[in-house]
Amino acid sequence: MRIAVLDHDNAQAELICQVLNGAGHSCQAFDNGKDMLGQLRKDSTDLLIVDWQVSDVPATELLRRAKEKMAPNTPTMFLAGSSAEDDIVAGVTAGADDYLVKPLRRGELVARVQALLRRAYPSQNGAEQLQFGPYVFETRPGRLMMDGEQIDVTHKEFNLALLFFRNLGRPLSRAYIHESIWVRETAVPSRTMDTHVSRVRNKLRLRPENGFRLVPVYSYGYRLEKLGA
Repeated sequence: MRIAVLDHDNAQAELICQVLNGAGHSCQAFDNGKDMLGQLRKDSTDLLIVDWQVSDVPATELLRRAKEKMAPNTPTMFLAGSSAEDDIVAGVTAGADDYLVKPLRRGELVARVQALLRRAYPSQNGAEQLQFGPYVFETRPGRLMMDGEQIDVTHKEFNLALLFFRNLGRPLSRAYIHESIWVRETAVPSRTMDTHVSRVRNKLRLRPENGFRLVPVYSYGYRLEKLGA
């Protein structure tokens, strides 16, 4: 699962990511709230871990703004000081799903994270694998393979590619693509969608010689076509 970690202490954030990466997740560390919120505008996350003492944005405001950018079921966990009872009360009141008290213990961190993810994504305990010709989509890790080789794609590019393959041959309107991929973002510039489509076309090599073609549908949207018999 994709996990975002915010801690003003770089060493602590990197340690958390090291532990969670070792548990099989994909973790990204941030040392300020502004950068983390900016990333959430561009890409999604499956779990958010926030240090309650982050300095550049008040923690309650940070959590509120982050929730506006994440899917409704995305769980959040915050980190509190050993004697910060007020922080614990404030975090729970602000809607956080769980908390850990510093100093962190690695085993407890992994166990609490896994428990949160199981509750939030009960249908994803097993990975779903979908194959379309040479392309294999593994939905839980968000991994995409072509002829056995992994393709480096972002979370949105993965979801966009899977949307096209699940609707092979069907024209998809720009509005439908927007609602499916940019779920909580109300104003997505047209060029943003076009750029993502172009990246998917290039990274997956969706060209006639490979049996597929991703084409624009004039004044409507896009369609992925399978060529040949």
